[in-house]
Amino acid sequence: MSAPITLPPLPYADNALDPVISANTLSFHYGKHHKAYVDNLNKLTAGTPLEGQPLEAIIKESAGKPDKAGVFNNSAQVWNHTFYWNSLKQGGGGTPPAALARLIERDFGSLDNLKKELATAATTQFGSGWAWLASDNGKLVVTKTSNAELPMTRGQKALLTIDVWEHAYYLDYQNRRPDYASAVIEKLLNWQFAADNLGV
Repeated sequence: MSAPITLPPLPYADNALDPVISANTLSFHYGKHHKAYVDNLNKLTAGTPLEGQPLEAIIKESAGKPDKAGVFNNSAQVWNHTFYWNSLKQGGGGTPPAALARLIERDFGSLDNLKKELATAATTQFGSGWAWLASDNGKLVVTKTSNAELPMTRGQKALLTIDVWEHAYYLDYQNRRPDYASAVIEKLLNWQFAADNLGV
């Protein structure tokens, strides 16, 4: 029997992101939503050739296939959420590491320009989805995806993400998505994680 996909531990305590993201939001978002995607994925892949496959292999195998939409949605959401938790950290924001800062300057003109693009992507994504900083053929880009979609299926490498599904912020911000996006960008983004993903 192959090992099922498991819920990875959070990289910090439930209350580590207070007051930007409350422990209440984190416990529901991680403990209920993220866990449900893991549980659903294991049910959907049980007894199929995808059972026991690595998460990224399941995503790539199910992407764009209508008969595997449930598998894709749940596997991509497991990946997206794990990536999102790591995109945030207590005392985040601030200045990116030097090598990443140089690339941001090269591709966006300034860190402020990148932050504006990220905030715009997060606030203009209609309905549920994600705002991303990604690398596309060596160039840094800001992109947004709907529902469970992710840069991986577009041939891009994800570096950071902001979850803009309502359950990510509604308990703390209600309908004020721009306030949530701005607070995450300024106070929680884990620039070191982005640099590590880029290998700089």
